[in-house]
Amino acid sequence: MALFGKKKQEKTAPCRCGGSSTPASAERAETAGAGGARVKILGSGCAKCDQLEAAARRALAQLGMEEAVDHVTDFAQIAAYGVMTTPALVVDGKVASCGKVLKTEEVVKILQEMRG
Repeated sequence: MALFGKKKQEKTAPCRCGGSSTPASAERAETAGAGGARVKILGSGCAKCDQLEAAARRALAQLGMEEAVDHVTDFAQIAAYGVMTTPALVVDGKVASCGKVLKTEEVVKILQEMRG
């Protein structure tokens, strides 16, 4: 019995880093992004972000995937993904990891899990 007319809540999808992002915010982030790259690094461009980007490139090469890695430094776009700590790894529009530098083997495992 809804006495106060509860608002219908939008479902959220938890990301691997413990946060959550709504499907609408993830969609906005994807459309606001630079485009084609399906693997993105979110971060200011610091040394840790560069380390995660290098690990992602090595993981893609190890798996034989010829994909571009996009590095998003615009904080408005990063916030649209629901990410509050960087660096973050985004695969196919979904936040896979945030707040830590992953090793190449960890990125390989994430790519295999998310892409089947």
